[in-house]
Amino acid sequence: MRYGGMNIELAGHYGYRRIVRSVLPSIGMVLITSIYSIVDGFFVSNFAGKTGFAAINLTFPVIMMIGSLGLMIGSGGAALVAKIKGEGYTQKANRVFTMLVQFGLAVGVVLGIALAVAAPTVSRWLGADEPMMEECVLYIRLNMIGMPGFVLQCAFQSFYMAAERPQLGTLMSVVAGVTNIVLDAILVWGLGMGVSGAAIATAAGCLVGGLFPVFYFSSRRNKGTLRILSTRILWSYVGKACTNGLSEYVGNIAMNIVTICYNLQLMRYIGEDGVSAYGILMYIAFIFAAVFIGYNIGITPIIGYHYGARDLGEQRSLLRKSLVLIGGAGVLMTLSAELFADPLARLFVGYDEALTALTVNAMRYYMLAFLICGWNMFVSALFTGLNNGIVSAVAAFARTLVFELACVWLLPVLFGIDGIWVAWPIAEALALLLCAFLVVRYAPQLVRR
Repeated sequence: MRYGGMNIELAGHYGYRRIVRSVLPSIGMVLITSIYSIVDGFFVSNFAGKTGFAAINLTFPVIMMIGSLGLMIGSGGAALVAKIKGEGYTQKANRVFTMLVQFGLAVGVVLGIALAVAAPTVSRWLGADEPMMEECVLYIRLNMIGMPGFVLQCAFQSFYMAAERPQLGTLMSVVAGVTNIVLDAILVWGLGMGVSGAAIATAAGCLVGGLFPVFYFSSRRNKGTLRILSTRILWSYVGKACTNGLSEYVGNIAMNIVTICYNLQLMRYIGEDGVSAYGILMYIAFIFAAVFIGYNIGITPIIGYHYGARDLGEQRSLLRKSLVLIGGAGVLMTLSAELFADPLARLFVGYDEALTALTVNAMRYYMLAFLICGWNMFVSALFTGLNNGIVSAVAAFARTLVFELACVWLLPVLFGIDGIWVAWPIAEALALLLCAFLVVRYAPQLVRR
């Protein structure tokens, strides 16, 4: 088995060390993507002011709702492709992979155009006031230039592992991230272009991160186990992949709907400062959650492969070891957030003491969710790997759109401002009970001898 270099095989037994080595490239890839997604906010907040910063935070969820289609295509497709490979049908796996790349590109083009046209209406619906409206519309429309690349970039995050080339994903994230950061520094800081400069930088990074892999997987230099071929789209496979990755789509759509509701509540209770504080919480949460998301991206094709190979013992082992690793990571993240809340807040809004104090208080409540959320996220990935997209989607849907949405509307009525900040931890605690039930009910072979 190959552990060094750029390749990691899906077959064989996975101990703790091999799991960590296999998922680290995926974690690194998502971490880097999360960090450069935050760079826009950092530059705009520090060099263009609070209004532009709030405009970015207000519109970002809608942009992510389209990008999450790429996560659906990639996560569901990678599990499907890995299962087909586990069954021994390599050429079929390549054809399905090609279909999904073609579909992702078409989705990015069509929906990017649609959102660019609807940007003013969407901005008003999101609650933008007049000072923010122009910058909201500008940020959306310039970002749509890179939307085809963004959808593909999200999809390829999962396909790199299915191709047994996860380190290529990390490398591409670095290249795309450097592109974004350098352009942010030039356009926002150097040329003073504000929100428009940040949007152009993001679009450029997405195009690099999404379109280069298309050329790589089509070329003779491709050393992975997946290849883009000449094939027509068979909608049955696209449908199966999308159904299988439905949890990732539902989870991200729900998360962004919840984010919109947080912003509406914060505009109601606090105003622009509340949206800015929540934006900082989301940036830090993106970085922490990237560890869990990257882990799930790396582990899902492994589970899918062993499911296809009917290796029940290895599936049980992967479940047990994953719960231990994710639990330990969650404790470390929560402690880090509590200890470093003040310097993290000052990194973004140190120029405003009142906003800094608001952010620090919010962070110490909000980040308690990381004690639990990793396990809930993994349960969705587990069922995706088992090619049970419906149960995976139920777990993701209930966790975010049901429990968290209910908490964010109800708890402020009972506890005021702090009720907004504790909504996520309480929602994750409720979701944990549901996820435990789903595993026992729909994957009993993994928990019963």
